[in-house]
Amino acid sequence: MKIDLNSDMGEGFGPYRLCDDEAMMKIVSSANIACGFHGGDPDTMGRMVRLAKQNGVGIGAHPGLPDRLGFGRREIPFQADELRQQMLYQLGALIAIARAERVAVSHISFHAAMGNMVNRDPLLADLMMDAIVTVDPSLVVFVTSGSEIEQAAKRARLKTLALFLADRAYDAGGRLVARGLPGAVIKDETAVRARVRKFLLDGSIETIDGGVIAMPARSILVHSDTPGALELAGIVRGEIEATGATLAPAAELAD
Repeated sequence: MKIDLNSDMGEGFGPYRLCDDEAMMKIVSSANIACGFHGGDPDTMGRMVRLAKQNGVGIGAHPGLPDRLGFGRREIPFQADELRQQMLYQLGALIAIARAERVAVSHISFHAAMGNMVNRDPLLADLMMDAIVTVDPSLVVFVTSGSEIEQAAKRARLKTLALFLADRAYDAGGRLVARGLPGAVIKDETAVRARVRKFLLDGSIETIDGGVIAMPARSILVHSDTPGALELAGIVRGEIEATGATLAPAAELAD
């Protein structure tokens, strides 16, 4: 079995960095690169693209809301077309920077509040997917299984890749537990290892209330701003390899 391991990267700004991006890039198979709104800047984006190229890692755009202080995790009541333009601005910037390095952007993964807003609104999801098609119909869209983004991407005939968030708790309905709630972010290495092993062996995960649900995904995400992210990513990769699976970038696995 092939599986993707990805992380949201380049989310610092100027001299400020959230994690050791150089080391993380040696662990993952796909990188979701912040495009300057919730995090990142042109120089950081260029550095991330070059690192991905050097390590054979798939390059993805990670657009978010223009809210550095809130790290793109606070919803702002933009109109639908404003969100569309913000996404296009960020995607276009990364495509240009990647093209200058003679590599291509292969996927897109919405960040935090922007993704939440799109996932709640089928019309907005269709608007966003149609915009992506006009830019590059070969782009893979990272999704959560059964989400509005997944359904809209399929309507737009875009390829998708379903994610399992190794460091985030899920409820019985398969939804992410809100970050402000106890236990929403999973930092314990033993717990992450057990969750990933269960997912790899039988395609299911334990929910925050102790139940078990199916998790139909082909990609595992570790957030780079989770405490101990580098160690957690190494644990996830170790579990992938221990089950006999191999890493592959998103572009190879999408359907």
